[in-house]
Amino acid sequence: MKTLSRLFSTFLALGLILLLVPASPAAPQQQKAGLPVLLTSCGQSPGPTTFDIFLKRLKIDYVYNMEATPADLAAKAKSGAPFQSVIVVVGASLKGMGAAGVSIEDEIARAKALIAEAKKQNIKVIGAHIEGMKRRAQGAAPGDNSDELTIDAVCPISTMLLIKKEGDEDGRFTTISKSRNIPMIVYEKNLELENVLKNLFGK
Repeated sequence: MKTLSRLFSTFLALGLILLLVPASPAAPQQQKAGLPVLLTSCGQSPGPTTFDIFLKRLKIDYVYNMEATPADLAAKAKSGAPFQSVIVVVGASLKGMGAAGVSIEDEIARAKALIAEAKKQNIKVIGAHIEGMKRRAQGAAPGDNSDELTIDAVCPISTMLLIKKEGDEDGRFTTISKSRNIPMIVYEKNLELENVLKNLFGK
């Protein structure tokens, strides 16, 4: 009987300990975004072409417009099938802006206006930088900081960030994410972006 009593006491004590141990925090909810999605740029770098390839491969409902404006969001809403998400790929290229006939000031103004309209329509804004430190360090020309200007213009006012890990070596995007409480998805290799988009858009 004493043995049974000791066993009962042991199990009772273990039960009380388990009750006092705090439950593990739930895993963070996986980020999701709706369709259709508008893919655009701030800075006219080649970054959006990578998204274009994977979005097309996944047969995601999207529109690719490097010079999208608030009018494009308004027109889509008027059609009855409004955009649910906007991907703004940051990264400046003098060559790209020259070909488009725009300046960095033009690009920043357009992106900010686009994001303001997106938020007005409750459209999720995904700020993305996928060309790594090479794009950030080089800029469009020696001594040029236009790439950083596109980051400043878009990322702090996005509702989600999508970042290639090597582009965050200095913690630039982590700081923005934490200080603004903006969810951030980080991936390492270009080929991983396909799965990131597949999960993000539920394909």
